[in-house]
Amino acid sequence: MDEKRAFEVQQAVCEAGKKMFHSGLVAGTWGNISMRIDSDYMVVTPSGMNYDSLNPQDMVVMNMHDFSFAGKRKPSIEYAMHALLLLDHPEADGVVHTHSTYALCVASAGKDIPPICDDQVQILGGDIRVTGRAMPGSREMADEVVKCMKGRAGCLVLNHGAVTIGRTLDEALLASVVLEKAAQVYTLCQGLGGPVIIDEKSVNDMREYFLNKYGQR
Repeated sequence: MDEKRAFEVQQAVCEAGKKMFHSGLVAGTWGNISMRIDSDYMVVTPSGMNYDSLNPQDMVVMNMHDFSFAGKRKPSIEYAMHALLLLDHPEADGVVHTHSTYALCVASAGKDIPPICDDQVQILGGDIRVTGRAMPGSREMADEVVKCMKGRAGCLVLNHGAVTIGRTLDEALLASVVLEKAAQVYTLCQGLGGPVIIDEKSVNDMREYFLNKYGQR
């Protein structure tokens, strides 16, 4: 493992944790973030620490295959979910887990969010699926999330919150904001007779455009 790269990732995860906290996507010490170091190691936020008190050395370096870790801090209890997602999505470098209000509302209703917003389908890949019930921090929860994220960059965790991935950590954070907005739009549309669903071809075209053509090359 490249030690310089590992510390750069610790710095990035620490900064992202503060951004997530101040965005209102989480409260208190809830939520967690990870970022890939290489094909074997990741950095994940520590368990039960206030985001504003964190420094890069508090971020936990972990082996994604056997879950061994180094340092003085314990990792987030949801480390298995982060590791398995990064291993299952080699194109992704960042994972963000939030407990944002509208995402949690829809997750607590056990509802998938259909493809209803252009930015939702571009960034998240289509409908946002909800997992089955599993205890937070369990291997079962990790497996449920991995299953729901097949072909997607975001999902809901039943009664718990939301998870997003991105090719960069900044993209994963953006995906969390977009997922929360999609959940809010979906909830509010129920009072207007329900949303209009975006057709599959448009979903695929917009997702492909975002992945391969959007922004500066």
